[in-house]
Amino acid sequence: MAGARGGIVNLILIGMRGAGKSNISRRLSVLTKRPVMSTDSLISYESQGLPIAAILAKMGGDWRAFRDLEAQIVNKVAAMDEIIIDTGGGVICDLDAEGREIYSYRKMDALKKNGRVIWLEGDIVRLAAKAAADTRRPALSNTESEESIMRRRLPFYRQAADRVVNIEGFRRDILAMHIRQLADFWPVNR
Repeated sequence: MAGARGGIVNLILIGMRGAGKSNISRRLSVLTKRPVMSTDSLISYESQGLPIAAILAKMGGDWRAFRDLEAQIVNKVAAMDEIIIDTGGGVICDLDAEGREIYSYRKMDALKKNGRVIWLEGDIVRLAAKAAADTRRPALSNTESEESIMRRRLPFYRQAADRVVNIEGFRRDILAMHIRQLADFWPVNR
């Protein structure tokens, strides 16, 4: 698969919190011999190693500032070749003037320039419960449930995805093998 600059295109995993993007990315890395770049890990690295929840707290809960930082990281990893990009669940979002989530053209266009986006689609009720139980993750909202936010983001995931892989009922190693097969036979032209 030739990329925009003649290299091999990146494989980008998107999906809701708890979909297994990090786990599947690591397994896919072993299968493809490509390094993984995690946008959340890089955001943490750029912020003196703070976890995402602490970064957001330091920003005063300002999701717009966090999305801007995320966009900077996305631009850096999108410029690389032959990597697997493990994104945060909200990479597909930005905020409009009123603070409402909208589709992130700036981040997704940067990623798609040299990559193929694979949406790890899962059961929203299960993923929302899993995400809500994880105290390491910052709350997405003080007024909305994880489930309602995830449902609102569905059109953004659909818009961003070049391919959709349903994760329900499949082991992570099987999903990684399936994604590798997708990548092996993916046409170069978009």
